[in-house]
Formats: sequence, C-alpha cells, structure tokens
Amino acid sequence: MPRDIYEDEKIKLTPEAGFNLIGIDYFAEPGNQLYLIEHFEMYQDALNAKKDRKNQEEYFILYKGTGNEFFCR
Repeated sequence: MPRDIYEDEKIKLTPEAGFNLIGIDYFAEPGNQLYLIEHFEMYQDALNAKKDRKNQEEYFILYKGTGNEFFCR
C-alpha cells in the first residue's frame, strides 16, 4: 500500500487535544501543502465548519484518538 503523501504534514498538524480543520493547497511545494484553518474543541463543530465549505473534499479534520493514534476524517 503506498504511503500517504501528506502523512508527515498530518502528524505535524494533529493537535494533542481537540480537532483541527485542515485545508489542502495543491499549488504549494510538497511538504507545505496542508494548512490549519481552525481549531475546535468539539468534533461536531469541526464537522459543521467542514460542511460549510464550498469544496468539502479539499478539507479534512485531524485529531488524536485515546491511544494517541492519528485520525483523519
């Protein structure tokens, strides 16, 4: 299975607590294509913010699970 091209960036942008709404800049240099839009304390707030975006597929939510694993939705 190929490695996720954004994996290192996702790890850097994943908060210790809460949820980060992340955007993708396809024109930026590799390694700098992801950027933080906003941090939320509640998942539902992050999800609603993502749903409010015009092109939802260009945004995702990063967070850590209870076992310190990284999640991206």
